[in-house]
Amino acid sequence: MQRRSLLSGLGGLAIALPALSGARAQPPAAQPQKRLTIAFGDPVSSLDPQLNNFAGDRSVDLHFFDLLVENRDGGLQPGLATSWRAMDDRTWEFKLRSGVTWSDGEPFTADDVVFSYKRAPDVPGSTASFAGYLRTVEAVEVVDPLTLRIRTKEPNPLLPLNLASVHIVARQTTEGATSNDFNTGKALNGTGPYLLTSYTPGDRIIMRRNPEYWREPPAWEEVDYRYVANAASRTAALLAGDVDVIDKVSVSDLAQLRSRQDVKVFAYPGLRMLLLQPSFSEKPGPHLKAADGKPLDKNPLLDVRVRRALSMAVNRDALCERLMQGTATPTGQWMPEGSFGYDPATKPPAFEPDRAKALLAEAGYPDGFQIAMHLPNDRYVLGPQAAQAIAQMWARIGVKTAVEAVPWSVYSAGVKTGEYAMTTLAWGNGTGEGSYALINVLGSVDPKQGRGVSNWGRYNNPKVDQALEDAMREFDDKKREAILQQSARVVAEDAGIIPLFHYQNLWAAKRGLKVTPLTSDRTTATMVTPEA
Repeated sequence: MQRRSLLSGLGGLAIALPALSGARAQPPAAQPQKRLTIAFGDPVSSLDPQLNNFAGDRSVDLHFFDLLVENRDGGLQPGLATSWRAMDDRTWEFKLRSGVTWSDGEPFTADDVVFSYKRAPDVPGSTASFAGYLRTVEAVEVVDPLTLRIRTKEPNPLLPLNLASVHIVARQTTEGATSNDFNTGKALNGTGPYLLTSYTPGDRIIMRRNPEYWREPPAWEEVDYRYVANAASRTAALLAGDVDVIDKVSVSDLAQLRSRQDVKVFAYPGLRMLLLQPSFSEKPGPHLKAADGKPLDKNPLLDVRVRRALSMAVNRDALCERLMQGTATPTGQWMPEGSFGYDPATKPPAFEPDRAKALLAEAGYPDGFQIAMHLPNDRYVLGPQAAQAIAQMWARIGVKTAVEAVPWSVYSAGVKTGEYAMTTLAWGNGTGEGSYALINVLGSVDPKQGRGVSNWGRYNNPKVDQALEDAMREFDDKKREAILQQSARVVAEDAGIIPLFHYQNLWAAKRGLKVTPLTSDRTTATMVTPEA
């Protein structure tokens, strides 16, 4: 998990970036091992690295593509850019790495970056675009083949951090290509550590080491990257020796895995949280009904008293201790303790079912109402189980809750319609900084601004939007963090979302292997090395 040092060195225009001025020191070259097999739990929608901002897609992308700036090792590090500086409050200059080639042998240049940042916000078919990261970019200009200038619409001290989430693609093979052309390998032309051998959607990706990779060669010559949706099946595959590493370890399997001599569990604090998004639609829609099943004339979730009642009716401690078996932490905000933007004053809501019932009665629902909670059944760790537990808790205050767990493909299409009354989101806080959720989850939906792409409840609060604008203009770290902390208090008071808990990140590997995480909960072959 990236802690508060993440933004060090970005606090003012005149600050040089000595730690970012050149390539990161490399360890002595190691002899590549033969083959690594990973069973991972996040579905992959495409090999197009700019199509969807999904966890599974982004883990895969890191094998084939690079970023201009990398968010890892406790802060921002050089990637395809060796250094960068703020020339004024709206202009950034990036020096690009020389000698990097695409897998087709063509050189990487600034022209590829210009094309990538133009394409990424609006890839056809995207359901979770990368527009939010580039929302302030006004122009990307080539100074020379290895020098780039980016001008922003407004001051944006977080531009390098934002760019650490948008992969660079090759103009010569991507221009005119479709996302499916990446899946077939036709357009999959990267600068990353691996090359594509084959891709079977919904099953696996076979990769081989890129001999022309600009860093030291990765530890593995070949990688078998398998999608295994069921956590118990991933554990069984590891114990049977069919795979070497698994991610998103089921908490019910932890005791068994930790008792074994032939495997090892790796647990790290996580940025990902599970939250609920109430609908702010003016109409109640088909998934909200009166207590007797009759139609409602208005959406009860528009009343803050109702939203607060639902939040305080959730026993977060029980969810974390009993369901998650100690592998999660209760929360009342989107950032975990120790991260940039975490507000010490915003505590997890207390479990107060009697007060929740009183609030419902005060809001005009003494008998409660009926609601459906929607979530994917193949994506979030113990998501369906958590939803069922919450449904029982809400039933005790009179809110009869039906849990509708559907495949991710169905769910991701459904959230775009806005008809769900209560959506569920496992939010990854990919940048490790509080404004990321303001842009994507809490900011009012505005496609032109790249805002609200994961705001499935259509939450709209002018104070939150203003906090986002203020934070994005503030170059002073302390002042920016104070803005983010205040926004956490505003959302908590408004119950704009219902935060539940932050996950730990859990991997397990056969004995003799070591798993060291990258930012957040990505799973890649480069995280796995033989133990010394």
